[in-house]
Amino acid sequence: MAANLSPALPAKANQPVQVNIYEAKTHLSSLVERAAKGEEIVIAKAGMPMARLSRLPVENKATKPLPFGQNLLGIEFLSEDWEKDIPLEWFEDENQEHPRGDGGCSG
Repeated sequence: MAANLSPALPAKANQPVQVNIYEAKTHLSSLVERAAKGEEIVIAKAGMPMARLSRLPVENKATKPLPFGQNLLGIEFLSEDWEKDIPLEWFEDENQEHPRGDGGCSG
């Protein structure tokens, strides 16, 4: 009772196409394509329906870029004074003169 896999022969309105498990294995990629287009396909073994192949619901979520300093939960992880705890020596090159000429930062 397997249906012809030709896309030219659509199933009756609101009735899923039934294919046997051998045909489903042989033509899986084309069956997935048809299911993605909205067709419902029933996979049967010895004439008994065993599985249904159908389209997944599409989530229409538009992603917007996160503001700088926020993680996926929207929590800011940079404090306003994050740079005050870091000594300027960490940003200076070793064995080079300080640009201001004072030899380092003053606290």
